[in-house]
Amino acid sequence: MTDHTGPTGTHATAPSSPFATLSLEHSSTVDRVADELRRALFDGEVAAGTPLREIALADAMGVSRSTIREALGVLVAEGLATRAPNRGVFVTELDPEAVRDVGRARAVVEVAGVRRWAEASEGARDGVRRALADFQAAATSQATPSELTAAHLAIHRSFAGLTESPRLIALADALYAEVRLGLAKVDRIRRNAADQVASHRSLLTMLERDDTETAARELDEHLHHAEESMLDALHLPHEGGD
Repeated sequence: MTDHTGPTGTHATAPSSPFATLSLEHSSTVDRVADELRRALFDGEVAAGTPLREIALADAMGVSRSTIREALGVLVAEGLATRAPNRGVFVTELDPEAVRDVGRARAVVEVAGVRRWAEASEGARDGVRRALADFQAAATSQATPSELTAAHLAIHRSFAGLTESPRLIALADALYAEVRLGLAKVDRIRRNAADQVASHRSLLTMLERDDTETAARELDEHLHHAEESMLDALHLPHEGGD
């Protein structure tokens, strides 16, 4: 279906609209709509829990409702949006137990990978080295919040990749999809990508020295701290808190 736009190629949106910052060129596709929505989510322009109404989005971005519907389907599949009966589609919200449960599951998978460093293939170990180099490059460039978060998560995926188990890697990917928006908010608040690079480089140095147990303990502490930071960033109670 052909998308329709106004004379300027976009539709005007009232300043009070949560989608006022969204814009798209006339030649947009479903993928580009999804990209623009991801950008708004990762930049914090559209908050967790915000309803993603087809009509409002179509008007704001100057595309058809069917295009918006397809793009929202992509975001739902990625875990960035949630579709609920009688509620429609909204930006995914995390509850404290979900954050803690994801943290526990990540620790099991990633620490298991780190402990397998000596047995892992050279390709899997190179995956960790490449992920760290990519994160450092993103941290020292004009990377977007979405790109920084993706590079950050890629390092943790490479730790899971040391298990060389397709099922565990798929589980890790599902876990990361759940917390991508939460981690993006933490990264925006901290603005400490250089410190994060140094922390992960330290883990890799331990692994290169075959000090896997120390690396495993450090990673477990790192993930626990990340969980606490995410709960703070999302204004969610900590375990045992109010």
